[in-house]
Amino acid sequence: MLDPAISTFLEERKQAWLKKKIKSETTDEEKLSLEEQAAKDFSLTGWLPDAARRAKQLSMVSHPGKFSHPSAKVSSIIATGPRQADGFLRSGNVEAELDVLGNAAALDVYKFLSLEMADGATVLTHVEKATPASKEQFADCPVAYDEIRQELLAIKQSDETTISTSSKVKQVFFPVAEREYHLLSVLTPSSLMFQMKDRIRALHFSETTKEAREAKKSRSFHEAGFSELFGLSVIGYGGTKPQNISVLNNQHGGAAYLLPSCPPVLADRKIQPPRRDFFSDSLWLRFFKDDFQKFHDQLALDRNNIHVRNKRDWLIRAIIYQVADRLWTMRSLESGWSASENYVNLPRHHKIWLDQVYLETREKEPQWFEEIQKDLARWFVRSYRKLQPQSDISLGDDELPHIKKMIAECEEALR
Repeated sequence: MLDPAISTFLEERKQAWLKKKIKSETTDEEKLSLEEQAAKDFSLTGWLPDAARRAKQLSMVSHPGKFSHPSAKVSSIIATGPRQADGFLRSGNVEAELDVLGNAAALDVYKFLSLEMADGATVLTHVEKATPASKEQFADCPVAYDEIRQELLAIKQSDETTISTSSKVKQVFFPVAEREYHLLSVLTPSSLMFQMKDRIRALHFSETTKEAREAKKSRSFHEAGFSELFGLSVIGYGGTKPQNISVLNNQHGGAAYLLPSCPPVLADRKIQPPRRDFFSDSLWLRFFKDDFQKFHDQLALDRNNIHVRNKRDWLIRAIIYQVADRLWTMRSLESGWSASENYVNLPRHHKIWLDQVYLETREKEPQWFEEIQKDLARWFVRSYRKLQPQSDISLGDDELPHIKKMIAECEEALR
């Protein structure tokens, strides 16, 4: 009997295939033929041999080279290390799932190997250990179990005889002796990076955190409490095609977090807070000119497909993140600056947003952020019009809901 996870996986793939094949004009006879073909192709005995052959098109890695450059071709590396209480965030001290590179058409094989069977272990774990459970599941397969197993495990093996790096990967000369160096290729630990993102999101948005925030607003006691991380930055990989970098990158929307790791400030920065309006006083349009031009170029394209829309949305988010950078520059000022008479004309919701003296107010009065969203969306439309005065493309009230949606997706950076 097939494990429920495997059975569900194959059934979902079968239904997805049928949905593509069966059209409104498909006859009953053709429909019956397609259903018979699907039942055969998406049974484990029909699907598994082909899937096993395609496993070598994928590579499970811990440190992909494509985060440095999408065209970088680096040997598949799975870094391991002993667990030690040394206080370092490194391979071996954190249990994290491996990343996957390779042909996107073969990702169904990775999804299959990632399925959790009834005992909680993945299919890949069972195959690696050659467990009786995996042998039982594959018993009816027309190909011998050992052959299927060897082909599936190719996802964690490299057929390269030597380890290779790429000139597109960041390189560091590390001194080892007098006038002697090792040239190191610096790779991104994507597994650790995205686990950190998951932990930060859980820290900010878990149900426990939400309950604790509500308790704080109502001045009630909450046993768990909650923590805050300030100064987070967002880094993107892959642009509008995060799937070209890695599976984990695609699953996380091509964005990861950077924790602040800054040198000490030795001199005060000269920052002029806004007197009347943050968007008109502090956001100089010349700094956004290039991004708005790229955004305009996307709107001007005589085609409307998913790739164009994704790039358009990516450019909107890029502009919003620049606004967020300026926001955090303002928040670096000494708290309470907005109480000065110089800023009496600055709207209250701008003061709450910009001045760290209002840190608690941001939690208690959520409506201030709705006003900021409206102001930011209107600034976006107004800035586009100013930078593209001769454009025949109208960007107005009809586009505001979509821009607000993009702003909502960037809420973490703006709060």
